[in-house]
Amino acid sequence: MSTLVTPFTDKRMAEIVEKVQNGVRLSVEDGVYLYETDDLLTLGQLANEANLRKNGKKVYFIENMSLYFTNVCEARCAFCNFRKDQGEEGSYTLSGQEMIDYVEEHIHPGVREFHIVGGHNNHVPFQYYVDSLRALNEKYPDVTLKAYTAAEIDFFTRISGLSIKEVLQELQKAGLKSLTGGGAEILSDEYRKKMRVDKANVDRYLEVHRTAHNLGMRTHTTMLYGSIESYEDRVNHMVQIRELQDETNGFMVFIPLSMQPKSKSASIMRRNSAYEDLKTIAISRLMLDNIDHVKAYFINIGPQLTQVALSFGASDVHGTIVREKISHAAGALTPEGLTRKELIWLVKGAGRIPVERDTFYNEIQVYE
Repeated sequence: MSTLVTPFTDKRMAEIVEKVQNGVRLSVEDGVYLYETDDLLTLGQLANEANLRKNGKKVYFIENMSLYFTNVCEARCAFCNFRKDQGEEGSYTLSGQEMIDYVEEHIHPGVREFHIVGGHNNHVPFQYYVDSLRALNEKYPDVTLKAYTAAEIDFFTRISGLSIKEVLQELQKAGLKSLTGGGAEILSDEYRKKMRVDKANVDRYLEVHRTAHNLGMRTHTTMLYGSIESYEDRVNHMVQIRELQDETNGFMVFIPLSMQPKSKSASIMRRNSAYEDLKTIAISRLMLDNIDHVKAYFINIGPQLTQVALSFGASDVHGTIVREKISHAAGALTPEGLTRKELIWLVKGAGRIPVERDTFYNEIQVYE
């Protein structure tokens, strides 16, 4: 039963509240209105109730570790500070053994997942990407490999001559269990052209995830917001994800990513306020009624705002990470990772129940 008690003078908001409480799907127009309204607290309470119906007071995290095998990238996306040209100062490409050496130096007990992404390095063959996974899988067979974005998979098809399905099958043989969500940015080809998103277009991004789902993989998906896109662009992005989820039911979580202040597109971006971040998390929860989880990514919005976001529809705070690089290259001032103890404190401090999970949201331990 709803706890909303606000006496609505705004008829439009009252209609949206009634829709959500009756399980009626929100339209693009509804989502845009929620961005335009200044009634943040009603929006947050509505999203909170939607999340409580799905997840109760449980908030999920994972013991994971981020790995970046190369920062050499042929793409030149306007917002990226991570990429380097081959031979540029600071560029690198790790061999399988070098990646294992890095893991052995930095891994902590309890890690259940490697989150693996990198640049589109066309100076190495597709087999390099396969062998890198295989080396990790053989050394750490109990750690789940969540690797590569849909944009990277599309890139692999170009350098290998294989289809999306064939690329994914080769990677599965090497140990791939799930795809990361990156590369979505904003799912608008007009936006991608203006922002020089020099990688998979909208159709290819969605097709990679569709194919992965049809092969039995469950995946993550993202939205990078805070530059030139309109509110309608953001909501249309969510609707495209929602439509694919209706078809495949393969997405586990939606991750809004707040653009960072030193992104190369800084001259045309509007730096996101906490108000905007909370709105986006709440609207994501309300629009994406068929995805179980919306993540509050502390790397982008900070631990304190992450706590607030848990009352605005978020049910996941990501994981321990260990030395995140991409957002920090763009100027993030947040921690590069948090310990299990810190994540538990973060969630409990927001009045929620921390739940350690695996990659697929199976519960490992509930910290009452």
